[in-house]
Amino acid sequence: MFGLSELAIILIVVMAVLAAKKLPELARSAGKSAHILKAEARAMKEMKEEQGTAGEQTAPRVIPGETSTPGRPPTDAPQSTTRPGGEAPPRAQS
Repeated sequence: MFGLSELAIILIVVMAVLAAKKLPELARSAGKSAHILKAEARAMKEMKEEQGTAGEQTAPRVIPGETSTPGRPPTDAPQSTTRPGGEAPPRAQS
């Protein structure tokens, strides 16, 4: 009988004969859709490129330093000269 490719060709020919008046309009519509799709793809590409260059310009600054835990002074902080009770430490005698 008929194979799949022959049936597809017959279906295309029947559609072309029955829809001959609508084919130019359908082709025009498909062309407009393709044009819009290309324009949107181009706009998306440009937007991604702009975001990439903007991200490079505003890179975060890294400030070298030391972290400390809450409640503990940093290791390079000056040591207190008073004792916890408010007393001064004993002086060394010379």
